[in-house]
Amino acid sequence: MAAAEAEYESILCVKPDVSVYRIPPRASNRGYRASDWKLDQPDWTGRLRVTSKGKIAYIKLEDKVSGELFAQAPIDQFPGLAVETVTDSSRYFVLRIQDGNGRSAFIGIGFSDRGDAFDFNVSLQDHFKWVKQETEISKESQETDTRPKLDLGFKEGQTIKLNIGNMPTKKGGAPKPRAAGLGGLNLLPPPPGGKITAPPIPPPSSTAISNHVTPPPVLKSSNMGNADILLDLDSPASISKAPALAAVPATTDLWGDFSTASRSSL
Repeated sequence: MAAAEAEYESILCVKPDVSVYRIPPRASNRGYRASDWKLDQPDWTGRLRVTSKGKIAYIKLEDKVSGELFAQAPIDQFPGLAVETVTDSSRYFVLRIQDGNGRSAFIGIGFSDRGDAFDFNVSLQDHFKWVKQETEISKESQETDTRPKLDLGFKEGQTIKLNIGNMPTKKGGAPKPRAAGLGGLNLLPPPPGGKITAPPIPPPSSTAISNHVTPPPVLKSSNMGNADILLDLDSPASISKAPALAAVPATTDLWGDFSTASRSSL
């Protein structure tokens, strides 16, 4: 898998217009100057592509129409000798191109747009930043592999005991329900308006009050019996009764007085 990823080529940047210049040898260690080139007479123009395969980046100069490769510069480090900036402009660079036979030469390239030069520079920076991160990760993984590993496996015959709540046991049977705590479900009391109150008792009518006879209070020290209390309750009723009419003898003639009165009147 790692070998397949190393063979995969990805495109980092494409610029359709680039100029190539033949440059004179470097006169001193100060660096290259684009003003020493014939900037108005480029030796070749075409398209530039920046690709990567594994950790190596490639700057390819191709024909705009056919895509034929004119030259390429493999880049293994940036900044470095393979790509250098000039001292008097940000739109021009010096490349070290190589052919398949191991020969190399230095040429100058330039972009008419300053934004294209910025994109070209950033694409190389991002690629080699990723290469640096991959290198650090691989070093850390190698150091981890060399460290002694902890043996956390069980030895032969070793057992562990787990105490899990709410699990039935052999002696206790089913678990007892837990009381609702802070984390349980607490039932809230009903709101004040939701209480059920008994209906109010209506006041007794005047008729019921008049017909009701309140018995006299019974002192605890009284020796009266229950029969005496009943006699006292019946005494008002006996007083209110009218005297009974005298009984009329059965043998009395009810028409005698009427007939006598009628005769005397005659």
